[in-house]
Amino acid sequence: MSSVKAAITAVHGYVPPDLLTNHDLEKLVDTTDEWIRSRTGIECRHILKGEGLGTSDMAVEAVLGLLAKRSLGPLDIDLLICATVTPDHVFPATANIICDKLGAKNAWGFDLGAACSGFIYALSTAAQFIETGKYKRIVVVGADKMSSIIDYADRSTCVIFGDGAGAVLLEPSADGTGILDFILKSDGHGRVYLHQKAGGSVLPASHDTVDKRLHYVFQDGQPVFKAAVVGMADVSAEIMEKNKLGPDDIAYLVPHQANLRIIDATARRMGVGPEKVMVNIQRYGNTTAGTIPLCLWDWEKKLNKGDNLILSAFGGGFTWGAVYVKWAYEPN
Repeated sequence: MSSVKAAITAVHGYVPPDLLTNHDLEKLVDTTDEWIRSRTGIECRHILKGEGLGTSDMAVEAVLGLLAKRSLGPLDIDLLICATVTPDHVFPATANIICDKLGAKNAWGFDLGAACSGFIYALSTAAQFIETGKYKRIVVVGADKMSSIIDYADRSTCVIFGDGAGAVLLEPSADGTGILDFILKSDGHGRVYLHQKAGGSVLPASHDTVDKRLHYVFQDGQPVFKAAVVGMADVSAEIMEKNKLGPDDIAYLVPHQANLRIIDATARRMGVGPEKVMVNIQRYGNTTAGTIPLCLWDWEKKLNKGDNLILSAFGGGFTWGAVYVKWAYEPN
């Protein structure tokens, strides 16, 4: 096994300036600020507005901030992977569009779709390219413009999601830091509970699918909630046990920000207190593939070299997993 690991050497995020608060949603659907807070923990979410703006535009902002931290330019990127379920277009890949907008002419890229688990799937995939020695600098982006596929007349989904992007830079490390392990899982049967009905090859866009509002996120909340609680909690405990880590060894749990109750259940299963859990769902809502890198961005100055982090997510499909990361640098 190679002694070289893929280390996160920089992180940056971006959220658009426009806010959609719980009080704004009270005017759109039958809900209240108290109801949303008590069931999800969300207070507001950021929404990308503007003609012709898409996921790639948020991603570009996150990547530019990332490169600036390492005094690098777009030509220094070897590979860019974009985790998203809201690509700019069906094709080409949003990763390619990001590279074009950045001027990253030496990089190739591709999109990875695993819903809310997309970032940890992409991070684990990118790590393999570093460990083999094939590439030296890889950017992993998690970005979603969820407002583009949310029905703001559907109370069950419109209160949950927001828009945002986060990015990390991976580089080789031989000092024991980096991505040390990952466990990824999936169960396609879960698609019946959380999916977008129309727009794919099974049900292409038509006048009928638009009239029936089938191009939005559909979620059967209770089965998704139950599966997420079990999936995230179990896989997080599993990766700790596999690597002989106890609660005292963990600096932070970095959970997907879907629901505060799911996050709390995962922390309890791991045996870690709330002081070791990154939570920013109240500010951003669920940005799907963007939640984990946005957490790392918010907490970057609190992280120290050698800190043990467990990144954990659960997404539609179903997809879920956990990544064990030993943080590679001191706070600025």
